[in-house]
Amino acid sequence: MNQAALEVTDVAKSYGSLAVLTSVSLEVAVGETVGIVGPNGAGKTTLLDLLSGTSWCDQGSIRLNGQDVTRLPPPLRARRGLGRTFQVPRPLGDLTVFENALVGATRAAGLRGRAAYAAAYQGLDQAGMASQANAKAGSLRLLDRKRLELARALAMRPQVLLLDEIAGGLSDPETEVLIEAIRAVNAGGTTIVWVEHVIRVLTAIATRLVCLADGRVLADGPPAEVLASVEVRAAFLGGGVL
Repeated sequence: MNQAALEVTDVAKSYGSLAVLTSVSLEVAVGETVGIVGPNGAGKTTLLDLLSGTSWCDQGSIRLNGQDVTRLPPPLRARRGLGRTFQVPRPLGDLTVFENALVGATRAAGLRGRAAYAAAYQGLDQAGMASQANAKAGSLRLLDRKRLELARALAMRPQVLLLDEIAGGLSDPETEVLIEAIRAVNAGGTTIVWVEHVIRVLTAIATRLVCLADGRVLADGPPAEVLASVEVRAAFLGGGVL
């Protein structure tokens, strides 16, 4: 594998007596696009929470571009090159689209002045939202709220981008718009780790899938190989067709 952008070693997380993740380890190379799949309750979003710092692991370590970030809060991880989107976009409705992206550049990434403005505009452009920069965020339809969520994360100028079910709730044509934007971001060199229930969306971009089940890594490899696995099929649908 090429140089690692993200290294997760023996990570575990419990909430009370409920073990959500148990001894999870994975490595993501610079420029790679990795899809995280698994049944409901597998620990996918919890893994993103640990990677982004919104929750801390009970054991194990997380390294970002070779630096240990296990105990760093989200803003410091962002300033070391980590960006994240959330399942449900919650834009600041009274602000414009550009101002929302600017919040990502300043509050999360710590950019100031012209650098912040340039990063905010670039994020909007990459997400296909530059033409709506002056629109009120509260007036956006779902696809554009999703694209604004992506733009806000891109305004942090991330080297590693975490996507949490960003395609959820979109129609097929809307999903294609989002896929093209994310494909272009990855082509520009950004490493992507993407949790998604819509498997066909992941296989359109991801070169590798990691399947979580019962808080553990069940399979890790090329998409066709992982999806053909008997164990993966059983985890999703009791052995049925994915």
